[in-house]
Amino acid sequence: MEFKAGDHVVYPTHGVGTVQGIETMSAAGHSLQVIVVTFDENRMTLRVPVGKASSSGLRKLASDEAMKEALDTLKGRARIKRTMWSRRAQEYEAKINSGDPIQIAEVVRDLHRNAGQPDQSFSERQIYEQALDRLAAELAAIDRTDKAAATEKLLQHLKAA
Repeated sequence: MEFKAGDHVVYPTHGVGTVQGIETMSAAGHSLQVIVVTFDENRMTLRVPVGKASSSGLRKLASDEAMKEALDTLKGRARIKRTMWSRRAQEYEAKINSGDPIQIAEVVRDLHRNAGQPDQSFSERQIYEQALDRLAAELAAIDRTDKAAATEKLLQHLKAA
């Protein structure tokens, strides 16, 4: 995959960032080409070795088809496993950190029904908001809007379910 300055990319554990360029660094006497990605939201800069870009999960924004599939996923029925919350929470975290918009949409869909309900636990609310935020960030970058407009669009899809 070719990355160039200005590209919006997704890093699985950090969400949407912007490629600043490709630099050569020297580490332990070796010179290494790295892709420099900044994440404005948490003021972070990440340097990913060019050779490790794909294995680290760094990817370009989802295609329109993949995002449409993620939005359609939001309209589906919630599938809640009857396992302990701690086990489900780990599975949800793994889906969010996969960076796959469809898996993230599944988490949003499954946890949305309880959002704002008094019986929702703090950790459940946190995971829901993290997933919604991650999906909204990618949708905003694809639609070239802000995160608030993207969140509203996601919530409209959830209501359509």
